[in-house]
Amino acid sequence: MEMTILENLHKPRKRLFIGLLAGSLLALVVLLGIMWYLFINRMYPFHRFLLVGILSAVILILIVIAVGIGGIVYTLWRSKTIPLGNLMRVPINVLFPVVITLGKILGFDKEKIRSSFVEVNNQLVKTRHPVVPPEKILILLPHCLQVNHCPHKVTVDVENCKRCGGCSVDSLMALKDRYGVKVAVATGGTLARKFVSEWKPKAVVAVACERDLTSGILDINPLPVLGVLNDRPNGPCFNTCVNINRVEEAIKYYLGED
Repeated sequence: MEMTILENLHKPRKRLFIGLLAGSLLALVVLLGIMWYLFINRMYPFHRFLLVGILSAVILILIVIAVGIGGIVYTLWRSKTIPLGNLMRVPINVLFPVVITLGKILGFDKEKIRSSFVEVNNQLVKTRHPVVPPEKILILLPHCLQVNHCPHKVTVDVENCKRCGGCSVDSLMALKDRYGVKVAVATGGTLARKFVSEWKPKAVVAVACERDLTSGILDINPLPVLGVLNDRPNGPCFNTCVNINRVEEAIKYYLGED
């Protein structure tokens, strides 16, 4: 119980990402208004007509983004999916760089923003209630979970793990055996995308740092990805570990057991 309370205290708040997402949309609307004011009265009629056409297209895109943000907020609030489906991914895919930039301007740490995004993504996935057979679930792991002095490199073949218990890979392989899911260890985003392309899973549980989780989720959407942040007691990318219970919970969720 005490650990649960501590985890909740340090859990990133979803409203940080949602607030910055809405703020990014507002910033684009204000920028559009400024551009209109500065240029519309200084143009010849033909150029003015062309600008109106371009701005109309941009406004349409902004409306779609606004509807998508509204869908995200409603889904998170009601904890259930709505017919908008992939439309909710439009504001995330389009505005994510703006969100990071705006957050930096406002003084928010990039890793906190990314953590908030992972929480938002996880809840959006869970509201879809996907039920997936175990052989179609892929657990993607970073290579830094393996202790650096281990000679049996699992990035070549995860079955090279000797189950010595010296790192988290042993426990994760136990989950693989228990539930019949697939496990792959990637050295980076390119290899992770290669595993997804070759194995064609219907759902992914990804373990990584904030940056890699964020880029991975954005790269392979709309494929459902439940992200689990790794722990870095020795610093980034070196002898990291992960809460095995969280990975197991994600697997059980996809199997319809949780």
